[in-house]
Amino acid sequence: MNLSAISSIILATVRMCVPVLLIALAELYSERAGMVNIGLEGLAAIGALAGFMLTYTTGSTWVGILAGAAAGILVNMIYAFATVSLCANHTVYGMAINLLAPALASFIYRVAFGNGSSLMQVELMRGIGIPGLKDIPFLGPLLFDQTPMVYLTFALVIFTSVFFNRSKAGLNYKSVGEHPKAAATLGINVTGTKYLSCVICGALAGIGGAYLTTCYSTTYTEGIVSGRGFIALAAVIFGRWTGGGVLLACLFFGLCDALQIRLQVSSLGVPYQFFQMIPYVATVVVLAIAGSKKAGPKANGKPYRKEER
Repeated sequence: MNLSAISSIILATVRMCVPVLLIALAELYSERAGMVNIGLEGLAAIGALAGFMLTYTTGSTWVGILAGAAAGILVNMIYAFATVSLCANHTVYGMAINLLAPALASFIYRVAFGNGSSLMQVELMRGIGIPGLKDIPFLGPLLFDQTPMVYLTFALVIFTSVFFNRSKAGLNYKSVGEHPKAAATLGINVTGTKYLSCVICGALAGIGGAYLTTCYSTTYTEGIVSGRGFIALAAVIFGRWTGGGVLLACLFFGLCDALQIRLQVSSLGVPYQFFQMIPYVATVVVLAIAGSKKAGPKANGKPYRKEER
C-alpha cells in the first residue's frame, strides 16, 4: 500500500466519521440526561430528507443543515413527550421513531418529487482550507482542507468534553442522568433538562442525517443512513460516554468503512457484500468486548416521577 492509498483512506475515514460522530454526540447528550434514545436511525433519516429538500429548494447547504436540525427536533418531540411526560418505555418509542421517520421521509420525498426515474441532485457544501495548516505535508490537505461541517463537528467534541467535565451546568446536566431525585432536591429542573436533552439529540441527529445529503452525497435515497444510527449507539458505549472516547470510537468505525470501500475496488475476487459487512461486524465485536465493562449513567432509561421518593 503506497502513500497515496494511505492518504485516501485517511481522507475517507475523516469524511465517513463525521455523520456517525454527530449522531453519536446526539445520543451522548441524550443518555447523560438519562434518556436512552435508540431512534437515531429514524432521526437521521428525516434529517437527511429535510436537508436535501431545503438545499434543493434554496440552493443553500446551510439552510439544509438547519432544516435537518429542525426536522430532527420535531420528530424527537414525540419520543420526548411519551418518555418524559407519560413515562413510557424508552426502547419502545425509540423503535417507533425508527419505523415512523424513515417511512415518513420516503412518503414526503415521493409526494414532492414523484416516482420517476430522474435523479434529483444538489450541489454539495464546498471545502475551506485553513491557511498555513493546509500546506503541512501529507496531513495538511487531509485534515485542514475540509468542509466547515467537519471543523464544527470536531469543535463540538471539544466543547462537549469541557462542558461535561469543567462546567457547573454540565455537572448539573449529568446529575440528572445519574440520580434525578437527588438533582431535584438541589433545585435542578429534571423534567426541563430531559426535554432539553431531547431537543439537542434531535438537532444533532438531524444534522448528522443532513450532512449525508449536503456534504457527502448529492442526492437522497431510501436507506441513505445505512445503519449509522445503530453504529453511533455502539460508539457511545465504546467511547465510555465521554466526548473524546466517542470521537476515537467514531474514527475507528470510519476507518472500517473506508477500508471496506477500498477493498471493494481492490479486485480481490471476493463478493463486495463481504466487505460491506466490515463496519457492522466491527460494531458487534466492539460491543461484545467492551459493552459490559462499564454501564452508562445510572438512571438511563428509567422514568422520572416527581411524586415518587
